[in-house]
Amino acid sequence: MDPYWAEWLHLVVRWTHFTVGVAWIGASFYFNWLNNSVRPPEEDEEGVIGEVWAIHGGAYYRVTKHDRNMPRLPTTLHWFKYEAYFTWITGFALLCTVYYWNAGAFLIDRTVADISSGQAIAIGLSSMVLSWFFYDLLCRSPLKRKGAALALLVFAWFVTLAWLLSDFLSGRAAFIHVGAAIGTIMVANVFFVIIPSQKELVAAVSENRKPDGGEAKNALMRSRHNNYFTLPVLFIMISNHYASTFGHPWNWLVLVLISVAGVGIRHWFNIRHLPGYNHWILPASTLLLVGLILVMRPQAVIIEPGETGFPTSVSVMPVILERCTVCHTEKPAHPGFTAAPLGVVLDNEQRLEAMAPRVYQSVVVTRTMPLGNLTGMTEEERKLLARWYAGLK
Repeated sequence: MDPYWAEWLHLVVRWTHFTVGVAWIGASFYFNWLNNSVRPPEEDEEGVIGEVWAIHGGAYYRVTKHDRNMPRLPTTLHWFKYEAYFTWITGFALLCTVYYWNAGAFLIDRTVADISSGQAIAIGLSSMVLSWFFYDLLCRSPLKRKGAALALLVFAWFVTLAWLLSDFLSGRAAFIHVGAAIGTIMVANVFFVIIPSQKELVAAVSENRKPDGGEAKNALMRSRHNNYFTLPVLFIMISNHYASTFGHPWNWLVLVLISVAGVGIRHWFNIRHLPGYNHWILPASTLLLVGLILVMRPQAVIIEPGETGFPTSVSVMPVILERCTVCHTEKPAHPGFTAAPLGVVLDNEQRLEAMAPRVYQSVVVTRTMPLGNLTGMTEEERKLLARWYAGLK
């Protein structure tokens, strides 16, 4: 595809994915808050087990919660499902347009694993399918009655998945595929479990019978799981902008620890309305994040100038022109770009020096550039750029 049209396709798909994702996660957060905020009704009303009063946009709102044994259905009943479906559809489209169509640049890193595009795509797709089947099998097993054991096994699966993917795909792609696997589980929960359970509730009222309590309990469990998945998924959605995470040598562990902190923070919001809740969950999760940030900080390296002094910008420009300006120039030669990525142009000494901190961070510290190391930058060249940057400081 022509790079110009490919870029617009990426933009439109990403914009749509972001919009429907906000709608889905927003609805999830809202209903979680709603359930936590329901209080006994101020006045007795048949079938009403709770209510919430709110003010917004210059008006008062009263939301009532009814038990499952409603005498009749309302004229209009709103369903919350298409946000989830379109979030997954647009997310998968984005995965295809960004990672699978440009596998050599974004999906594969030859310094991680020398595999073909087809093999990398197969690994990515398999991670999503296997994650759903493993998770669903656990949720249908007797372990569904043992919440802690079930959660521990799901956690162990994703730790293993993050570790394995980081051994075969680029760091950026490993992160996004863990997110895609979680997102697949979330939308499959909605499609295969939660919505069918809600349809059973509606059918029970229509047929004037008692609803199946087992389906409702299973749907509630899956809905709670989705709730805890949200913050890790949201982090993964933005992680490709932060190379210090996916570009870290222990990137899989970074992802796991950030996700643990996210789950802890989400849990605090879920239980903070309960009497006697654990006040330390939020501080502990925050301390985990702060500790991780401090531990991940690159160690300062003292670089001596050597007999000939530090390299000059003029002396490192041949490396930059050969390894970096395939993309980072006014008119990139790389077929996937119509303009320099992120507006970073490195075609002369002045522009190189202006971007020196970013070049050092991405080439020397996180080693995420060149993309997939397509241009074959050597260790000696990275060391040369490290010494050049030390001479500028």
